[in-house]
Amino acid sequence: MKIVLRIRRFNPEKDKRPHDKDYAVEVERTDRILDALMKVQNEQDGSLSFRKSCAHGVCGSDAMIISGVERLACKTLVQDVAREENTVITVAPLKYMPVQKDLMVDQGAFFQKYRAVKPYLINDEPVPEKERIQSAAERAAFDDTTACILCGSCYSSCPILAAVPGYIGPAALVQAARFVFDSRDKGLADRLPVLDDPREGAWGCENHFNCTRVCPREIKVTKNINAIKRIITRSKEAGV
Repeated sequence: MKIVLRIRRFNPEKDKRPHDKDYAVEVERTDRILDALMKVQNEQDGSLSFRKSCAHGVCGSDAMIISGVERLACKTLVQDVAREENTVITVAPLKYMPVQKDLMVDQGAFFQKYRAVKPYLINDEPVPEKERIQSAAERAAFDDTTACILCGSCYSSCPILAAVPGYIGPAALVQAARFVFDSRDKGLADRLPVLDDPREGAWGCENHFNCTRVCPREIKVTKNINAIKRIITRSKEAGV
């Protein structure tokens, strides 16, 4: 089967602005878009740049916009986006992150926001005996959030960032939820200054659900953000 990959190209050292370039590629319907990109790089244009690592949907490094939707190239099959011969499949870098080259983006600000929510267990209380015991129900309260691979798909899909660049974004909020809902964690007060910001914190979310729709790990992102809003409200009422 022949497809056409229309790839957004940009080399800041040579190009004034991004441009699209088409590559005809012979593939199987069950090949991944990552396979097609590697075929272009190996056989047609060695200058094409993109990230990949595990190629099994675990590392999140090959997130990009494929046919207008944020996806992992290693989990998107050709047949998911192309039904017939010579279908044009557009491939572009994630939004709201500076393009380093072609499909590679600078994730510096993205991870700065991630670090801002203190994505680690905070508890200065003495550990009882050997460990802090947690029930299965308590573990289940944040189980959904542990699947996040920080691929940035939800961040790129969020329309809030177009108007509020400082918005912390859904990925960071999911990481905050992972610890806020952990029965062993005592760090809510430490995270509140970031989470409770009316525009750039959790309240900036307008429930568009784009983040939930594109998450390759099927995390209920919007649901977790709304749960954070409720716990912020309860904590303020309780005087935390």
